[in-house]
Amino acid sequence: MVALQLKNKPIPAASDAAGRRGRFVRQGVGSADAIAPLASSSMRHPPERPVVLVGRGAAGYSKSISNKTVLITGGAGFIGSHLAGALLGYGGRVVCFDNLSTGSLENIKEFADDKNFTFIKGDANAPGDLKKVFKKHRIDYVFHYAACVGVLRTLENPIGVLKDIDGIKNVLELSRIHKVKKVIFSSSSEVYGEPVEIPEREEGHLNAKLPYATVKLVGEHYMNSYNEKYGLPTCSLRFFNVYGPKQESSAYGFVTGVFIRQVLSGEPITVFGDGTQTRDFVFAGDNVAASLSALSSDKANGHAINIGTGRPVTILDLAERIIALSGRKGKIKFLKPRMDILHRFPAVEKMRAILAYTPRVSLDEGLKETIRWYENNVKRSLSRAIINTRQKTK
Repeated sequence: MVALQLKNKPIPAASDAAGRRGRFVRQGVGSADAIAPLASSSMRHPPERPVVLVGRGAAGYSKSISNKTVLITGGAGFIGSHLAGALLGYGGRVVCFDNLSTGSLENIKEFADDKNFTFIKGDANAPGDLKKVFKKHRIDYVFHYAACVGVLRTLENPIGVLKDIDGIKNVLELSRIHKVKKVIFSSSSEVYGEPVEIPEREEGHLNAKLPYATVKLVGEHYMNSYNEKYGLPTCSLRFFNVYGPKQESSAYGFVTGVFIRQVLSGEPITVFGDGTQTRDFVFAGDNVAASLSALSSDKANGHAINIGTGRPVTILDLAERIIALSGRKGKIKFLKPRMDILHRFPAVEKMRAILAYTPRVSLDEGLKETIRWYENNVKRSLSRAIINTRQKTK
């Protein structure tokens, strides 16, 4: 893809590529070649478990994860809980560590009866909490996903955001001491700040200014330093806009969840400005599959890698798709523009080359799955949204 200089030129929304069909597994049901590694796994979870996408690297995932103990900090969060489900499906033992500030026990209740799943409440920024985990469990791999998340939340609590640097240091030092095999860090597209050119490339211009973006960039440097100095394999994944079941939809949430909640509640979808801002939307199952590829690939060690589709979509297009796919008569309400980055989407050549992975779920497929989840869990999602919105106004 050719880089486009940002000179107020419109960035067209890319239509979904024909033939990109997702491959899903529910309770071990799917194509034989995709789920063969799951055959020996104990898929005991109920049918309502959110789908887990299985990619071409399924055999590699199973070999890397089966009978291994994996610590997920922030494991009760949106992405962390999807990751936990995938790891359990591949026969791994999951230690879910979360302070529940933004995560929820509701997200992980389906794993409660799984003997390979352990939940520990604790704060990654408190070294004593993490030391207990490493002392009790022989950790093979770590996914460090714990963080203060959500644009509004991070803007309201910048000092709290900066404390997350302590968590990064704690995870790395304990992983070094206890000879962890690899640490995967959830970085963010926010490290690019206001882009100088798009698509945004890993070795291109970085412009982290806000506390959240600064923490993610500092985290990447810590990961790389531990990889180089101590030989601790690490990989930083720059997540773009991840969406899917379980995503928060309150005022502190993210655009896809907010739009779906508004449509299902009979409210107009609120779009800031004219909706021509572009983002890259990645289904949670694709995000998890790419993360597992990073875990199993030695080529990824010491790298920062964009995780996205490489296909920009306008916010207005997203709103219109959600209305159409929901089958509701939704309306769009345009609000005054706010300070916002106009265009953001990644170059994905590095992801394809190093991780040998390409997202497989089209935007429409992912939105259908997400809308279906919200419809089946509407009381839960709406009540959480109301509670979080009330807390915001206090």
